[in-house]
Amino acid sequence: MKLTRKLIGTLLLAGIACGALAQGTLEKVRAAGTITVGNRDASIPFSYLDDKQQPIGYAMDLCARIVDAVKVELKLPNLKVVYQPVTSATRIPLLANGTIDLECGSTTNNAERQKQVSYTITHFLTANRFIAKKADKLNALADLKGKTVVSTSGTTNIKQLTELNGAKNLGINILAAKDHAEAFLMVETGRAVAFVMDDILLASLAASSANPGQWQISAEAMSLPEPYGIMLRKDDPAFKKVVDAAMVNIYKSGEINKIYAKWFTSPIPPKGINLNMPMNPVFKNLTVNPIDSPDPAAYK
Repeated sequence: MKLTRKLIGTLLLAGIACGALAQGTLEKVRAAGTITVGNRDASIPFSYLDDKQQPIGYAMDLCARIVDAVKVELKLPNLKVVYQPVTSATRIPLLANGTIDLECGSTTNNAERQKQVSYTITHFLTANRFIAKKADKLNALADLKGKTVVSTSGTTNIKQLTELNGAKNLGINILAAKDHAEAFLMVETGRAVAFVMDDILLASLAASSANPGQWQISAEAMSLPEPYGIMLRKDDPAFKKVVDAAMVNIYKSGEINKIYAKWFTSPIPPKGINLNMPMNPVFKNLTVNPIDSPDPAAYK
């Protein structure tokens, strides 16, 4: 059977990618002279685009420190950094196939995902809640019974919502949005009554909206605390050692306090909003005792 040119090209590219991944990330980066960072476009304040369409945010600042550590490790001070936009649905495949080397956003570290990827030290703790208009008086999961609710495709949030919907027989009509901005817009425009997502992301979307005062985040959480982590490829201990050491240094040196304050208790671009979310005791303890565990119980 003859292979088409397109198929041959695809197989060759796949072979090249597999060969690059077999090297390990440090060798891949050294050979290319480039490290590729996956970024989000609307995960405020973790990874998003400023008014000049440049990626910025809390996770991006942490990744910049990691990249600096890679430069030192490889003795490549002029290592080129390339940014690759990713979504909730594409971030894991693009990491696994070698398109990106780090994913810097608001990605939950859990046991299921660790079958596909690895994570560095946890950099934030959140919980799954929903946002709705105050006028609708929706405060708990039971209030969503029989209503249309949206979450973002490819996230743990939509999975949890689907499981709870079935277990509690709530009859919720669940819509999947392509990203957080689209999901929030669906609630703004009445296509859904609530948006289920990590509480910090909901807070940032509300604070950035045209009318912040109309929004309310549910008091009831639908999950235990969830750890966020920067993703890297699985089974790459040499790269993980460099990345973890960089994160531990940020915590132990106290630099984390400055970086955290910059994004959570200070006005942030492009609108100068302030999330007013001081570091909580659980996260403070994490900075003293850094871990990368996917188990929510490890962060109590």
